Amino acid sequence: MYKQIDSNRRKSWFLIFLFVGVLAAVGYVYGAISGYGYGGLVFALMVSVGMTLFSWFAGDKVVLATSGAKEITTRDQFPYLWNLVENVAITAGIPRPRIYVIQDSAPNAFATGRDQDHASVAFTTGIIELLENEELEGVIAHELSHIKNQDTKVMMLVAVLVGAIVLLGDFFFHFGFGGRGRNRSSNPLLLIIGIVLLILSPIAGKLIQLAISRKREFLADASGALLTRYPEGLAQALEKIGRSNKPMQRASQATAHLWIASPFGSSNSFRSKVSALFSTHPPIEERVHQLRLMGDAR
Repeated sequence: MYKQIDSNRRKSWFLIFLFVGVLAAVGYVYGAISGYGYGGLVFALMVSVGMTLFSWFAGDKVVLATSGAKEITTRDQFPYLWNLVENVAITAGIPRPRIYVIQDSAPNAFATGRDQDHASVAFTTGIIELLENEELEGVIAHELSHIKNQDTKVMMLVAVLVGAIVLLGDFFFHFGFGGRGRNRSSNPLLLIIGIVLLILSPIAGKLIQLAISRKREFLADASGALLTRYPEGLAQALEKIGRSNKPMQRASQATAHLWIASPFGSSNSFRSKVSALFSTHPPIEERVHQLRLMGDAR
């Protein structure tokens, strides 16, 4: 677990430097091509620092707002859920995260926040109604493991990095014509850069998510099972979630990697099977198998 925390800390710094470096390089190229000189570099550095700070201090709030999550501020609102989260947090040795509920019949949950003291965990009404006590406890332990292992910080930075690449592509595409001064002439090189970024940004984003997310889910499953000492609870929860086949009302590619299971549901269609190859989540069957191996080893 400590190795995972150290690894996530290194990944966080790497992503920050990569983010700033990519934006600075692109800003420099833009300035050189458009005639603004180092102005493009200065602007890119200002944007990169601003977006990094925004992600650090407000990224979780944006994720919660876009998912339609409403905070549970008192135990009386959802006493059953509140008590479970509180008990698992005590076992994990971390402060109780803020609890949010999403009005959605699709069973799912996610955790977010830059550290243990600024963490939140959200559950759909569907998952609260669907799962039994031990199953919901397993899901909570999984999400709190993400918080304890500092996974949530890494994934927030990933979302910002990917989003910045998309914004850069859009910027170059729309400002590919023109340059300095009133005499705005066509600048095909900027347009080409914009088109390339528009094409590569979703691919780059998916590769970054795949490189981090799948291993992260297995580790959170294992850490959560160690917290509850009952791997079967999470295994049964994942099976029920997998059988539901319900897509979320506010499913988004930008935040898909945050959820305990894909927010787009599943089906037996050819398209769904192909999409599963590029999913940010490992197959539920494989996760259940690994959890039951843990149970058999006890």
